[in-house]
Amino acid sequence: MNTKLTRFAKFAWFYLALNVIVIIWGGIVRATGSGAGCGAHWPTCNGDIIPSNASWHTWVEFSHRMSTGVLGIMTIVLVVWALRAYPRGSLVRLGAWLTAFFIITESAIGAGLVLLELVAYNVSIARAYWMAGHLLNTLGLLGVAALLAWWASGGEKLQFKRQGAVGWTLLLAVLAMFVLGASGAVAALGDTLLEGLVDNKDAIDLIPRLTAAGVSTTEATIVAGLVEMRIYHPMIAIISGLLVTLAAWVARTQRPSPDTRRFSTALFALFVAQLLVGSLNVALKAPVWIQMVHLLMTNFIWIALVLLAATALDHRLHPVKATAHAPQVSGAAGASGRAG
Repeated sequence: MNTKLTRFAKFAWFYLALNVIVIIWGGIVRATGSGAGCGAHWPTCNGDIIPSNASWHTWVEFSHRMSTGVLGIMTIVLVVWALRAYPRGSLVRLGAWLTAFFIITESAIGAGLVLLELVAYNVSIARAYWMAGHLLNTLGLLGVAALLAWWASGGEKLQFKRQGAVGWTLLLAVLAMFVLGASGAVAALGDTLLEGLVDNKDAIDLIPRLTAAGVSTTEATIVAGLVEMRIYHPMIAIISGLLVTLAAWVARTQRPSPDTRRFSTALFALFVAQLLVGSLNVALKAPVWIQMVHLLMTNFIWIALVLLAATALDHRLHPVKATAHAPQVSGAAGASGRAG
């Protein structure tokens, strides 16, 4: 790997980390009810390029928009650099284009939330759908950005055919993470609405208290339904976590390599830590800071799962029954370390 490509790989990992930071800041915008800080204006903020005499909520929302603007510029740099540094047909080029696609859709969803005023303490079924879709697109963005960084570090193409238990368990784990992410987005929305519409987060007799606070019966019913997701989300999380750890164990045993061991161990540890954080989130009635730790852990688990799949499905590793003479590979992380 030459110096130019090594620098690109480092930039790709930095780009992945920047995405995580922007996602967490977006979570702060949602959790603090600051989504309407710039009004129903996009890309301007309350009609201004730079707000003046703005409220705290406006600065929270505006700073998030600035962070996404920086991410957009970095995406352009990423794509142009990949096109100049890598040949046609390169996996890195493919990863760069996919990343750009998800950045565009992520921006479009964010703009739609603002323009349709599905922000702050808006109560509607449409907002729940948009929030779930937003989270799923975010997982897609993080996934392709992680694969891009991996391929830029020497990773090879993925083989999906004839993967047996490894392929099926990884597929189930990925699907479970999508379901978990969507339910988590809706559950977090319920926490935000409770914070803004009632004086505490006790769900007992919620509908009467909401209507007494001036919320319509229809909207109160919607909020109550979103709050119910807080009950189901922990159960979905446990099931999803078990599927993820199963996939990690199968990959670790059937595709033994330093990288599969590394990422499977990371997933085991992250799953246990996330259970503790999730329990604390429920016990403390979802303060903003613990919600962000919870979201950060989810991002780490998803990235680790994607990278585990990238190593376990490496086309150079064949199904166990056919690997009597197949060489073991250490994976892209080792190549990246040597190049650094």
